[in-house]
Amino acid sequence: MINMKKIFFIILIGVSASIHAQSLIGGKNIIKTNLSSDALNNYNITFERSLSQFMSVSLSYRRMEKQQVPLKSLVKQFIDNPAIDLDKIQVGNSAITAEARFYLGLSKMAGFYLSPYTRSATFDLTIPIDYTYTPASPLPNVIMPSIPMHAQLDGTIRSTSYGIYTGMQFQLLTKIVLDFWIIGGHYGSSNGKLIFMAPNGTPALAIDALKKTIDQTKANPFKLTTTTTPNGVITDTEGPWAGIRGLGITVGLRF
Repeated sequence: MINMKKIFFIILIGVSASIHAQSLIGGKNIIKTNLSSDALNNYNITFERSLSQFMSVSLSYRRMEKQQVPLKSLVKQFIDNPAIDLDKIQVGNSAITAEARFYLGLSKMAGFYLSPYTRSATFDLTIPIDYTYTPASPLPNVIMPSIPMHAQLDGTIRSTSYGIYTGMQFQLLTKIVLDFWIIGGHYGSSNGKLIFMAPNGTPALAIDALKKTIDQTKANPFKLTTTTTPNGVITDTEGPWAGIRGLGITVGLRF
């Protein structure tokens, strides 16, 4: 609650400062970064350029190095397989977002805006799987004990989505810009490929058992299709892609 009060206080200061500083403000360009994402090690940079009194375009790039899944509780709603240890999944991502902004106020690149956008994102995944397989019996009617195995799927999922969001941008002093994302979202599609390369000498029965374990994964609404190869398994993924965009605080330099 205290943090929100601070945010609104900063916004009010920005409104007051922008009113008194309009004659000093210049430049059609803004370079900014999202402080909310930076706090999660999801670093980004955005370039915005004004095209007219009420419209601008921008291009942003973000990147997060591989780390543990930030929102595990959300991931657990989509991935259900006891063989997968969600606490050990590693994910990194990068994305390019292009958007157009339509400002509804009287100042250039300031005030309330609506912004349609498109985003292309890439997610690098490492998924550990623990499973067992039963070796072939050398004698009839003899069941061999199961052997614990470990596999690691590595690969990439790519998504393309389209959306719209709202926000307010304020001029602080003469060159500093505060951009407050309010709420919005995007929707699109995704596809990817996860691969496990088995060590030399891995029995074919072990690879088959891994495929069966992966096939037991419930990942609705995503579709997983796993095939075996002489050297391991390949899992193809496809499905919808959606996200929420909002409650972000971006600070920039206007020039």
